[in-house]
Amino acid sequence: MNPKPYESHGAGDPTAVPAALGLALLAVGGWLLTTARPWHKPGHPLTLGLGWTASGALLVCGLVLLARCVRTVHGRPEPARDADAGVAPDADVPAPTEAGTGTDG
Repeated sequence: MNPKPYESHGAGDPTAVPAALGLALLAVGGWLLTTARPWHKPGHPLTLGLGWTASGALLVCGLVLLARCVRTVHGRPEPARDADAGVAPDADVPAPTEAGTGTDG
């Protein structure tokens, strides 16, 4: 009998919880925005302002969390390094000089 029926797959995706939290904040912020409409029910301006402010803050926080997760997952890859020399592959390309720019000097 095998005591471990499943293999260990590591810690999982580190962006899953922040992405889910961002989606939840967007959902709650959107719901709050639709419930705090002045044409739906007349209310005190302070109550409406607080509702819209809270809704906007939730929407912005959710969007920031999702953007950070997307940037982490789909970000720009690090430049490849040459294992032998420890330098970038295009490090041997000379810098442009005045002779190579096409300007008369």
